[in-house]
Amino acid sequence: MKNQRYSRRNFLSRSALGGAAGAVAFFDPGLAAAQSAGVKRADLLDLTIKEVKIYVTDLTNIHRLNGTETGELISVVTHGGIEGNYTIGDRNRTEGWLQWAKAALVGKSVIDLLPTLTSTSGMKGQAGFDAIPARGPIGTFGMAAEGPGMGPAFGGAAVAGSGLQLRGGGSWPNWYTAAADVCLWDILGKAVNRPIYQLLSGGTKTKDKVMAYASSLHLPTIEDYVPDALKAKQLGYRGYKIHPGRGQHATGPEIPTYVGHMQEIREVRKAVGDDYVLMHDPVQQYNRFEALAVGRLLDELNYLWFEDPIRTTDQEGLIELAKKLNLPLHVGEFIYSIADFADYIKRDALGVVRLIADNVGGISGSMRVGLLADAHGLECAPHNWGNVLDLALHFHLELAMPNAYWFEMPFPPEYTDRPYFKYKFRIDDQGCIPAPTAPGLGYPIDHDALDKITKQINR
Repeated sequence: MKNQRYSRRNFLSRSALGGAAGAVAFFDPGLAAAQSAGVKRADLLDLTIKEVKIYVTDLTNIHRLNGTETGELISVVTHGGIEGNYTIGDRNRTEGWLQWAKAALVGKSVIDLLPTLTSTSGMKGQAGFDAIPARGPIGTFGMAAEGPGMGPAFGGAAVAGSGLQLRGGGSWPNWYTAAADVCLWDILGKAVNRPIYQLLSGGTKTKDKVMAYASSLHLPTIEDYVPDALKAKQLGYRGYKIHPGRGQHATGPEIPTYVGHMQEIREVRKAVGDDYVLMHDPVQQYNRFEALAVGRLLDELNYLWFEDPIRTTDQEGLIELAKKLNLPLHVGEFIYSIADFADYIKRDALGVVRLIADNVGGISGSMRVGLLADAHGLECAPHNWGNVLDLALHFHLELAMPNAYWFEMPFPPEYTDRPYFKYKFRIDDQGCIPAPTAPGLGYPIDHDALDKITKQINR
């Protein structure tokens, strides 16, 4: 057999033991990976981590969807030479990741690390569950800006988005461990020559593509949205999501922001027609009154969903809003504990579970959240916004989850491109994104191109 990278010796022909692998994917990822490739767990390659490093790349002339993106590509390398990669600094504060990784990862096995690295609820410590109001200055995306890296390794700062004090190993959000978790799954997939989503779904090919919608930038004026939406429809996207900006006309006096947003909502619907799928995401901009006014218009014009209408911390407001509207509320990008997700689900404070993988423990934590939603009969919609690896991470979740149906494609799509990836995320002729077939995260790095834009390598 050729390319038997997953094994130290020859084996019987491959067989995908889907159900068994799916059942053990989170308790024993190594066994799930071995079963997906039809080999014994003990016969996997030595996946002990030898080295961690960071490629610091030049972002000149590269559009950064997240203004905080630093161009840092992390690398975790095993003794067998398998490299796992992800980006840091794309959305969250990750200063000092290399120092943490040297102590936490080097000399340990991927198979031993994966089940426990991001395994806790994010709020359970030695004294049990503990919820207290968050304090301290608010940083990017509503996070308490206390201590580099966040998480237990740096004091476990409070999380403003959830009202919880983080405690205990594996707490969320710990962007150090979340990034490492992605790298470890990348390594594991490469070790058995499988894309990650096939390991998560038990080795069975549940999806080979996902419908894509165009997710707009926060455009400068009201007049910018109709041509943007029409372009997305013409290109073949299956839907369009408005990220409203300041809600002002190109000329004329200032108007209330939410009133301007309602004009955008009306004009886009009129332009694209009654049957085209539309969504609206103000990213927590509204108060309760504004959200209800906008939400009723969205209902009237048959928008598919209303995302993060008010502050996620206003759970009572979300509950009341959900009662008064027909379309579902997408909520969860600013929730950082699986226990909080359970509470929002239980109290009907959301209609669809959103998540950002970096905030909830990488791939391992995200799958727990997605399956929690599925157990309650709810859709899960991972958040896609960033560079190639950011999209790849969330795409594997969408492919693996039984309750995920959409791929959020930042629009225009070329803003997601990076020169060290030959692959560019683009829709096919059916308005879908095709699943990767290469192992691990599925989008190989062009190391020659990476070398050209790497300013330094930190080891």
